[in-house]
Amino acid sequence: MRVEPANEICYLFALDFLCLKRSAMAVAPPRPKMPPLNALKAFEAAARLTSFSAAADELCVTPAAVAQQIKSLETWTGKKLFKRNAKGVELTPLGAQVLPGFMAAFDALAVTVQTLRTTANPQDIRIAATPSIAQLWVSPRLPALRAAMPEMSVSITAMEAPPNLAREPFDLAIFFQIKDTIGSDIIAAPDIIFPVCAPEIAKDLKAPGDLTAQSMLFDTTWKSDWETWLVEAAPGQNLLKSGPEYSLYSLALEECKNGAGVLIGHETLVCPLLESGQLVAPFKAKVALPSALTVHSLKPLQDGSPLKQVADFLVALTM
Repeated sequence: MRVEPANEICYLFALDFLCLKRSAMAVAPPRPKMPPLNALKAFEAAARLTSFSAAADELCVTPAAVAQQIKSLETWTGKKLFKRNAKGVELTPLGAQVLPGFMAAFDALAVTVQTLRTTANPQDIRIAATPSIAQLWVSPRLPALRAAMPEMSVSITAMEAPPNLAREPFDLAIFFQIKDTIGSDIIAAPDIIFPVCAPEIAKDLKAPGDLTAQSMLFDTTWKSDWETWLVEAAPGQNLLKSGPEYSLYSLALEECKNGAGVLIGHETLVCPLLESGQLVAPFKAKVALPSALTVHSLKPLQDGSPLKQVADFLVALTM
């Protein structure tokens, strides 16, 4: 079939357009997909903590969700990252090889997120502390802090173990720490222990040996306190015995004030009760533990910053 000149030109233009379109498609193909961020987070947490359950607790999901995310990542890689066995899980050589890089990446991301939050809202201070410290040390100081710094907004979260400030949204962590591990943290007070009791019980306590006629109260977090104090204050007398146990130190203190028995007091936490006369220290012997009440921050606190002002104010009230 003969093509007219005008139609031939149109035909050639059409061929050129198709060729250009195909060329454009060739240099811009669909990009490979990255694995889901949640799958990477699940792997990093489970690998770092060597436990799907611990990773689930940290990520606030179920262990099954962690397992599913890791399965999807293993499907994406085509290789196993964990070995499952009766005792739990362990990393494969591949998983162990890539873990340090993932840890560094998520640490850097968390620090940047923390910087974003604190820079955007520098006067919103979030504090983590043990229940005993939160109730007996931080909370009593908040009214004075609000009066002195009304522009500050201070939130308190009670938890048993110190949080990872590089991963969790807290600005300060206030806990008892072993002195050798404190580093540049602010030391609020040494950790000194001794027995305390209600005034009516103290009348019958002249020497440690008199404890045989009294009930010893125990806090489950510091269950060894009695043994530690007796070794120093009454060596060789074998006065240690069982007694009521409390999961919260504040509960043990309440029962101590109520006359239920004698409790080992941590000076920093019981000092106000001693000053008010609600509790009495019947013996002179005190024992200094290798720990101290510390205020920990992710980075060294800058002079004049809201965070430094709050930390210094709380510690100053301890002096």
